[in-house]
This record gives sequence, C-alpha cells and structure tokens, in this order.
Amino acid sequence: MLSRLTRPQAVAVCALPVVALLATAAFAPLPFSVAQPGMTANVLGENKGTQVINVSGAPVRTTSGQLRMVTIEATGPDARVTLGDVADNWFRTDRAVMPRDAVYPSGNTVKEIEKHNEAQMRQSQDAATQAALTYLGLSADKVKVTLKLADVGGPSAGLLFTLGIIDKLHGDGSGGDLTGGRTIAGTGTIDASGKVGAVGGVALKTQAARRDGATVFLVPKAECTDARAELPKGLRLIPVTTLKGAVNSLEALEKGRGSVPSC
Repeated sequence: MLSRLTRPQAVAVCALPVVALLATAAFAPLPFSVAQPGMTANVLGENKGTQVINVSGAPVRTTSGQLRMVTIEATGPDARVTLGDVADNWFRTDRAVMPRDAVYPSGNTVKEIEKHNEAQMRQSQDAATQAALTYLGLSADKVKVTLKLADVGGPSAGLLFTLGIIDKLHGDGSGGDLTGGRTIAGTGTIDASGKVGAVGGVALKTQAARRDGATVFLVPKAECTDARAELPKGLRLIPVTTLKGAVNSLEALEKGRGSVPSC
C-alpha cells in the first residue's frame, strides 16, 4: 500500500528526472567550439625561421614596420565541449563560443579539415599574388612570388599577404613604407581582382593584434560591428572593401593627409 506523498516530497520526487537530465546535459558533448585569440605573424619578416614572402624577378625593398596577419585558436573538431564549458566561456571577452560548423565547415575528421584548410590557404596565396601583381602592373611570367606560413590554414590572411607583396615591391610609391613604420594588423580574404571578403572571429583577432603590438587593424567593412564589440584600447580600426581602398588608406595614414575611413 502506497502512502500519500506530502507536497514537498512530491516535488522532490518529480525533480529527480530533471536533476538527472541537467547533470547529463552538463557533461554531454555539444556541437560547439571554444575559440580564443591565436598567433600573429609579420608577413614582411620571418615566421618560425622562414621568410614569409619570397620574390624573384624583381628588386625587393628593405621594409620597416610590420604587417601582421592574425589568427584564432579553437578547440578541435573532435574535442568534447560540454554545457559547463559553454557556461564558463560564454561571458568571457577573451573567449568565444561558436557553432562547430562555423569553425570547421569542411569535414568530420581532423585530416579532412586540415586538407581543406591547406587548400584554402594555397588558393588564398595564389589570389594574393595575382591581386598584388595586377595592382602593380607586373607580369606573373617575370615576377615569381612564394608565400610560406607554417601551421596556418584558411583564406583569411589573403589581404595581408597582398599588402606585404606590394610593400616589398613598391612601398607607398614614393620610397616610403606602406606601413609608415607602424605595426599594422588585419584580416580579410581577397580574390584576384582585389575584392576583400569577410572572415570570422574578428573580435578575438583584434585582441591578438593589440597583444602583439599593432596600433592599426584593417577589417572587412561588413564586420565593423563585430570588430568594435571588444575593441582593445589603442587599436584603430580601418574598414576595407578592396585592395585599392586598403592601400589608399594606409598611404593617407602614413603621409598624414587625405581621408582615412573608420568603422
């Protein structure tokens, strides 16, 4: 014979499945990745002992200043991200919880993703070279450019690669550096025609840029709002949509005259 449960007892008994469900959810893997500011690299110099930009068939300038491409680091596609991880990182300004498919849209295994990212990097480098040589009016048959950047994949360094090639071959057109001696960082894809495309994780990339000494950050114009969200103090945003616009902005900034757009 079952005795009648008091109200507190009934609540406690009914709550048991809920508690069990919450406990299970807290430790169950979720389809998210946790990202943070990653490494940066000066494309005008060396990365891990190897020159990033190598040119043959044309004289190369000695540059000052830096053009730093930026990255984010994220938990791997097979990493176990739980509700507790999401809760711990959701409100941190130096972390971002992102859908795993937004970080790794290209496959289910680490090998598939690495292969895809390497292919994207090669395509980005080819487009950067073509965009730079076209901008300078140089022939790819005469001028050869090789780009090497270890342990980085994806297309988001395209804009910085292109600017680095231009700075090494041409500078600001009057003998000065495109950087004006500054440490300039940025992100953005580029196509062969010089169109700059949006990327992801810009709020984390601005933090990586400022951490490594940048005072100016080139950002795809469509992502100005995201870039402003957690903008570090002392970092100036310059929105870009095309290679020509980026070069014009840097030349105006370097010479101290002309209009420099802002987000």
